[in-house]
Amino acid sequence: MKFKPNKKQSFYGIRQLALMIVDIFCLLGSYFLCVLFFPTAILGATFAFSTVAWNFALFAVCLLASDICFGIYSGIWRYAAFGSYLKLVFAHFVGGVLALIIAWFLKISIGVWQSLAIVSIATLASVTLRFIYQYAYQQKNHRQQKNYTYVAIVGAGNLGTMLARELLYNKNSKYRPYCFIDIDKRKIGSRIYGIKILNGNDEKICGIIKKAPVKDIILAFSDRNQQKIEKLYAFYSQTGLNIKVYDYPFLDEGKDISGKRILREIRIEDLLFRAPIIMQEKDIEDYYSGKTVLVTGGGGSIGSELCRQIAIKKPKKLIILDIYENNAYDIQQELLMKYGKALDFSVEIASVRDREKTETVFNQYRPDIVFHAAAHKHVPLMENSPDEAIKNNCLGTFNTADMAEKYGAEKFILISTDKAVNPTNVMGATKRFCEMIVQSRFDSSTSFAAVRFGNVLGSNGSVVPLFKKQIEKGGPITITDKRIIRYFMTISEACQLVLHAGMQAERGELFVLDMGRPVKILDLAENMIRLSGLEPYKDIQIKEIGLRQGEKLYEELLVKTDKTETTTHDMIFIEKEIPPTREEVLDKLKYLTDTIDKDGVDTEKIKSALKIAVPTFREPEEINKNVRTCETR
Repeated sequence: MKFKPNKKQSFYGIRQLALMIVDIFCLLGSYFLCVLFFPTAILGATFAFSTVAWNFALFAVCLLASDICFGIYSGIWRYAAFGSYLKLVFAHFVGGVLALIIAWFLKISIGVWQSLAIVSIATLASVTLRFIYQYAYQQKNHRQQKNYTYVAIVGAGNLGTMLARELLYNKNSKYRPYCFIDIDKRKIGSRIYGIKILNGNDEKICGIIKKAPVKDIILAFSDRNQQKIEKLYAFYSQTGLNIKVYDYPFLDEGKDISGKRILREIRIEDLLFRAPIIMQEKDIEDYYSGKTVLVTGGGGSIGSELCRQIAIKKPKKLIILDIYENNAYDIQQELLMKYGKALDFSVEIASVRDREKTETVFNQYRPDIVFHAAAHKHVPLMENSPDEAIKNNCLGTFNTADMAEKYGAEKFILISTDKAVNPTNVMGATKRFCEMIVQSRFDSSTSFAAVRFGNVLGSNGSVVPLFKKQIEKGGPITITDKRIIRYFMTISEACQLVLHAGMQAERGELFVLDMGRPVKILDLAENMIRLSGLEPYKDIQIKEIGLRQGEKLYEELLVKTDKTETTTHDMIFIEKEIPPTREEVLDKLKYLTDTIDKDGVDTEKIKSALKIAVPTFREPEEINKNVRTCETR
């Protein structure tokens, strides 16, 4: 079979040869220029042609050899950065020194200063020709780009200039930098790559940008300070232009932020007032690898993400348990398409309320680790159906915990919520009771723990999907109270926290996350409208409809914030409090179930029983009244 040379390789070979010829001609011109001014110093008294040829050959061989050794001809000069030009200068300098050393050994008469002049002029010529080529290529690309969009880059630092360079030299880029915006007084008014730097401190900067042919504004700075992003986003939103960010991709399927920065739309996660939480993935993967893991409520928003992240950790077997077959089917098909037979997993349609069915599942699979995500979570719905909340949340957790102990599970991790802290609604009170079940089992051979976090962006029932639907319909966005504040995290972050807690769980711990500053729901609504390219109160109205039944103005994460312990992760804490006994929990659960059996669906009697079982359960009016009193002082 005949060898067919690769056309691309042939092209690069020709390009390298052409660059060598260019450098030889630059050296030749430099040599004869120096001969013209310093004939005696370079050629000696004889002026022999052989002397000229030998001296030139010595410089040519030494400079080319040095350039090859430093990889000067392996680069693509149309995209060359400052470092490439600096390396070329250094390579020529080394070649010149090498030529002097060889000339000394061969007793060739040539002066040091004359050699320096030859090398310097040759280097200047090589650098200049390369720069002209690079500039011409850039201009050619610009002429070919007829439908590009002008952008303003906020940040004229290393990241902003790197982005500008990429947009300028990438012939496939649909963007072209129009200006930089920076607050550094030393940079304002100057230019980078011919692009002017405007004053970011100028109060009229938004008006200036609106008048310019700019379509998009790009935030480009290495500081991942969420408050800075939110502040700049709010400020430049006044222009009505689309705002993007030059940053790493967001956390995806439990993986750390890594790889190449991309130009992406600002997402609501950028405006959470804190940096995304990063876990040590290697430690987590080592822990879960080779274990049998059961996820109850595995088809829900949290449960399904847990299944995705656990699948990455290469478990021995994954069991997905859910009562809702449609959700279970969706995650089943997703995992089948992604892993095929590489992942051993099963789907069980069952309710944790059914003790016999739950025991059948545990007896069959004998899971090492149990993540209990199955629960009723909708606050208003559970206010009207407290009996169902008790059956599913309290009794379901008790059944699952019992089976985990009976069949020798290593760990049992309960997915809890910030609404369990001083609860003012049935859902929060039942989740607090679930925490009590976990805390009471500190003496078990199975390690129990609960993980408490705030609202999860994008989860079923969260405000974000609701706001998106309302924006798509043209509004209005409805919020219960303009003062209402909540803690937020991404689904990926929440599941990372759960997996991390699973590693640390020992004796009934209650893990909580330092979630930073809480977010005003009103700000969230306004930002989501802006992210849709619309203007709040002009294109989309925001309507206040009043607090829902059982709703608090402010959520809390800890019962006693002065009694916490640190963990191996600096943003995860363990709340310390005296746990209830198993007998106390069992008596209270019996009292709740007896109340349901006796009084049926008498909502008020069931709530009264729940207040006895959960001492911290209070009426929302009491807490909200105290909040209003504090606000008026």
